[in-house]
Amino acid sequence: MSLLVVGSVALDTIETPFGRADDALGGSATFFSAAASLFQNVQLVGVIGSDFPRHELDFLERRGVDLSGLVQEPGESFRWSGVYSYDLSARETRETRLGVFADFKPRIPEAFRDAEWVFLGNIDPDLQCEVLDQVRRPRLVACDTMNFWIEGKREALLRLLRRVNLLLVNDAEARELSGEYNLLRAARWIQAHGPELVIVKKGEHGAILFMPEGIFFAPGFPLEEVFDPTGAGDAFAGGFMGYLARCGAVDAEELRRAMIYGSALGSFAVERFGIERLRHLGAAEVNERVRAFREMTAFAQPTPAGVHGVE
Repeated sequence: MSLLVVGSVALDTIETPFGRADDALGGSATFFSAAASLFQNVQLVGVIGSDFPRHELDFLERRGVDLSGLVQEPGESFRWSGVYSYDLSARETRETRLGVFADFKPRIPEAFRDAEWVFLGNIDPDLQCEVLDQVRRPRLVACDTMNFWIEGKREALLRLLRRVNLLLVNDAEARELSGEYNLLRAARWIQAHGPELVIVKKGEHGAILFMPEGIFFAPGFPLEEVFDPTGAGDAFAGGFMGYLARCGAVDAEELRRAMIYGSALGSFAVERFGIERLRHLGAAEVNERVRAFREMTAFAQPTPAGVHGVE
């Protein structure tokens, strides 16, 4: 089942207390594809400049990522530079150079327009809507957004929400979009404005899935070493969408499993700078981490159940 991603392919310069990486392969579409391609073939739409080291994407093609929708234009590639604080929960953007990404107008190849599963990376909501105008009958559309679009293009974002099935945001973005401080109320507000599914990402503390049938929480995986959280959210989305596309179902049980696979991929992404951990990741490691998630969260309810004195 075809899985389409539209987003950025970038070169990141990242500095954390644990090291530095210059011109590391990054971007929302890159992290998503590196994670999702472990489950399903991916179709990528994006743009790079004439300075981009195209060979760095060869590993994606070997995994079954179709890059025929990746356009190379004259000029500089999208570059981002940032520095993280010691606990990696806050970062300072030092420089953003959009380059050819500033004029990015997604053109979906004819061969991609029947995609059943669509992920709209963090780009202008008007462009996200233009993508949806070009795909025919998607089964599930998921999108990401950020404070910049919530503040600057709110009406366009609200129009987009009416056309998607799933919104992925962090807790601060959910609160800003909805005007609700309580995350449950924020999620219900978002659901009332379009997407029946909402995932609120909480960084190292995990992610919460809000469904019509209920709520599911996936914890963050405890790691001894964390180097770079830059692409964790997009890797989470790739694991989540990749799993759903592989199993071909969107019921509550499969959505819960997809959350764990997403959390597993997000946890791998932070173990190295940029895309490096995902570049060399294999199925056996993913399955082992999912097993560890299960062991970490499973418990048996006592029989007879209940607190003393309570039936």
